[in-house]
Amino acid sequence: MLLTVTCASDYVAFFYFMIPTKLFIKLSGLGHNFLEISNDGGIHKQHLSKCTLLLQLQWAYIYCALHLRVYIITKLGEDWLFLVLLGLTMALVSWSMDYASAKSLQAYKWVHAELKGNVALQYLAWITYPVILITFSSVFCNLVAPQSIGSGIPELKTILRGVVLKEYLTLKAFIAKVIGLTAALGSGMPLGKEGPFVHIASICAAVLSKIMSIFTGVYENSYSYTDILTVGCAVGVGCCFGTPLGGVLFSIEVTSTYFAVRNYWRGYFAATFSAFIFRVLSVWNKDAVTITALFRTNFRMDFPFDLQELPAFAIIGISCGFLGAFFVYLNRQVVLVMRRQTKLTRFLTKHRLIYPFVVTLVIATFTFPPGFGQFMAGELMPRECINSLFDNFTWTKIEGSVNPPGLGHSTVWLHPHVSVFLILLLFFIMKFWMSAVSTTMPIPSGAFMPVFILGAAFGRLVGEIMATLFPNGILFDGIIYRILPGGYAVIGAAAMTGAVTHTVSTAVICFELTGQISHILPMMVAVILANMVAQGLQPSLYDSIIQVKKLPYLPELGFGHISKYNIFVEDIMVRKVKFLSPQSTYRELTHLLQSTSLKTFPLVDSKESMILLGSIERFELQAACDWWLSAERRVFNQGQGHHCPETISLRRISFLTQTILTTACTCWSVRILLLPPLFGLISILQGESHSKNKFTKKITSHPLVHTIKAWEEVELVKPINLEQIRVDPSPFQLVERTSLHKTHTLFSLLGLSHAYVTSIGKLVGVVALKELQTAIEGSTRCGVRLRPPLASFRDASWKAKTPNHTSSTHEKDLWSEEQNRNGKDDSCRGNGTPSDIQCSQGSYPKETLPSTSSSFSLPPLNREEMTEEREGEDESI
Repeated sequence: MLLTVTCASDYVAFFYFMIPTKLFIKLSGLGHNFLEISNDGGIHKQHLSKCTLLLQLQWAYIYCALHLRVYIITKLGEDWLFLVLLGLTMALVSWSMDYASAKSLQAYKWVHAELKGNVALQYLAWITYPVILITFSSVFCNLVAPQSIGSGIPELKTILRGVVLKEYLTLKAFIAKVIGLTAALGSGMPLGKEGPFVHIASICAAVLSKIMSIFTGVYENSYSYTDILTVGCAVGVGCCFGTPLGGVLFSIEVTSTYFAVRNYWRGYFAATFSAFIFRVLSVWNKDAVTITALFRTNFRMDFPFDLQELPAFAIIGISCGFLGAFFVYLNRQVVLVMRRQTKLTRFLTKHRLIYPFVVTLVIATFTFPPGFGQFMAGELMPRECINSLFDNFTWTKIEGSVNPPGLGHSTVWLHPHVSVFLILLLFFIMKFWMSAVSTTMPIPSGAFMPVFILGAAFGRLVGEIMATLFPNGILFDGIIYRILPGGYAVIGAAAMTGAVTHTVSTAVICFELTGQISHILPMMVAVILANMVAQGLQPSLYDSIIQVKKLPYLPELGFGHISKYNIFVEDIMVRKVKFLSPQSTYRELTHLLQSTSLKTFPLVDSKESMILLGSIERFELQAACDWWLSAERRVFNQGQGHHCPETISLRRISFLTQTILTTACTCWSVRILLLPPLFGLISILQGESHSKNKFTKKITSHPLVHTIKAWEEVELVKPINLEQIRVDPSPFQLVERTSLHKTHTLFSLLGLSHAYVTSIGKLVGVVALKELQTAIEGSTRCGVRLRPPLASFRDASWKAKTPNHTSSTHEKDLWSEEQNRNGKDDSCRGNGTPSDIQCSQGSYPKETLPSTSSSFSLPPLNREEMTEEREGEDESI
């Protein structure tokens, strides 16, 4: 026995720390006389104490080795290491994409310059280069991962609200997004990268979390998964432009309704590290002399602006608010107009490359430098546009004179026969519709940078006008304040992006991009005014895309209009709930899984009491059902020594073996009890399958399909074995009288997808995002916004000075009285037939009230109409 324990300790020590125990014994000096067996089989008494001491030392060594291993694994799974890996990975990805797209744009301009003198070849090269890259991006993304198309921020907002979108955070989507976005940015089209970078960073965070879950199980938690995605969004913006402060704030504003403060330091740590590595790589590649801002400006710091210029800055903010709202409207209408044309939609769906080909061809034609592009600075690439719009020169003073040294790319804006104002105006108008249309192409693209350029152009136009009106500057208190058109461009860029995205953090991003905070006051004024105007006219660009794509996103309750939503959960919940109970059979479970696509099912005590016990995930039920009817279980039931005619999956048996070994590795007694039967089963299976041809011949010669069917029929009528199924004992619950405002707050705060409605512990309904969205947005008929019937009766009862705490029974009486006044029959009094008031698998209270649906009729609905109306809403979860 002592020898057995020693061998076991040898094995454990070697397995966990890869150091043989014999080496330890030899070093301790006790191995030479460890087990001296006497002639009669006994152990010498003089060596017994040494053996006991050796065993104690061995187990102490094993104990320390195991704890050291756990300590190392725990340290490897800590937050800081995950954040460093995330920041480093995204910095490398960002720099690589910028490097590849910059080289592509250099090749684009080099080809155009080499063909100078032949306009036809220049035009052919100018349109062919972007068409090839955009077409490649579209084809590659559609083939590899269609989920990579678009910005990615709308989908991230939806995921962070608790909705599961398949294949959006996979490695395939990461590869397609990176390669497709690199090709799109290298084409020179008015496309951005900030939105796609948020998606890329979130995918990277999700993949890294799966890797880190090997060391610690914290990353497998659903709440930790949400925190990881939040950090990924911050890193995506931070490494995109090297703006960690604005990146964290922008990610919070764009993706979160409620933000967990515990993620604040994680976001800043990862974003700062990523931005630092990104800028260091630029210096290493000699793209920059030192670590500096991406679009460095040199505005004077002593008197950058005068207070008398604040009205002009306010005009920029208000104008950008209207322009930003119109941009969102135009972007949405481009998609909706094409969807309304059925024939056009079918044609574009069948020929996916036609739309990006035509859009790229038209935009490249308009920006052709020897053609119309010479009147709108068509030869400038996006980064060159921003650098020229932010410069310190006043173009109206240079126009018609010799260009000063250091003007750089700004010479493109100075045409010998066209005014600077006309060039800026044409640039703004043309780029406006080009940006709105190009962001609808089926490729990875964002809108932040195109809108940023539009705002800079508009601000520059206002700045040049101010410089013309005040050529000598503004005199105040004996000091002349010179007009800086570049400062107006920075303010316009921040205001326009803030209006389109409905964020204020764009001002902070502009501070980090330019490296100066000299215009902090006018910039904040302009951004706030732009947000005030834009939020009153249109949703943000990301919310607009959510509406266009019809993603299951929870809309916001209008500020100041909460009192209008006098609705409770009982008004909008689904009363026909699919549920399970301990008395449910496997046949009912199979039918439930085949007839519905719900991801979670409630578990009740019985069909009569309907007491909610918990909830079960769909995959748990599917796995339990598959195992209950599996060939492996049939082998156990028929006896381990008998031959079975059916085919047996050895892969599943090997998986079972590995699972049992893994589960029981810390308990020797459990291992001893489980392994012999399991090894016996494996030997039986191997004995039966040693000859594949013989086994196949046996199956074909003895068809016992009817026997298998009979066995399955017997097993299907048995009740579900809930002991082998993981049950969530605390699903989120609401009571019937929970208000819509409180329900919306809970769903937004906790990221819920659904909640069960109970009355004194009894399951009476379920409410999901679909019901909340319908209740908040309402239904429109003939231009009139309608509300659920019960809410209208509450308003009537409130006007009649009835108590606010009117019971639910009294409200039902009001409902019945209203039906009687309208001459309706008694079907709405709760005297319906059992078929009207029972679910497919259980019964509910007979006084079933009407519930909210996707559309409301002006006359009250009877029970039959309500039953039919709710038939299609059982799948809302």
